[in-house]
Amino acid sequence: MTDTRIRLLQDEDWDDVAALEAVAYGASGLSEGREALRSRHRASPSTCFVLEYAGVFGGYLLALPYPLFRCPDLSMAERGVGREGHRGSNLHLHDLALAERVRGRGMARRMARHLEETGRGARYRSFSLVAVHGSRPLWSRLGYRTRPEVALPASYGAQAVYMTKLLDPAADAPPGSARGARGTS
Repeated sequence: MTDTRIRLLQDEDWDDVAALEAVAYGASGLSEGREALRSRHRASPSTCFVLEYAGVFGGYLLALPYPLFRCPDLSMAERGVGREGHRGSNLHLHDLALAERVRGRGMARRMARHLEETGRGARYRSFSLVAVHGSRPLWSRLGYRTRPEVALPASYGAQAVYMTKLLDPAADAPPGSARGARGTS
């Protein structure tokens, strides 16, 4: 089996991360750029990872604490909404991108599983993400549920969909509902 390792994202990874992000999202208008990506990493360095495959950069995953039923706006950098020190109960998988050479090898699933193990260890009660580029079926297979009632920032485009994976059923109430009003943070 090929040597594969998932490790924390480090400063020397940013050229590779920014280049892959531009390739993955540039043509669709979803590219955020290096500074916005770095702001997401600064919000939660312990939940941002790099995939090394056969000894070279193979992809990255950025996740940060974010209120359930909300997500970062791609058009702006983070301004402290989800900092690790102020985290709530939800961990938002903001971005997972893989280099072409590692696609089709189960690496997205492996990285998502690594994030979930990290999140469970840190006592998060739910995970969220925004599925883009037709990735909803992948995330559904990994246990994420579509939440069409959640409005997304326009920066994601019309085809994006918010999804959640709950570890605690009490976290399932959308904002403004009776269950959500009791506070599940």
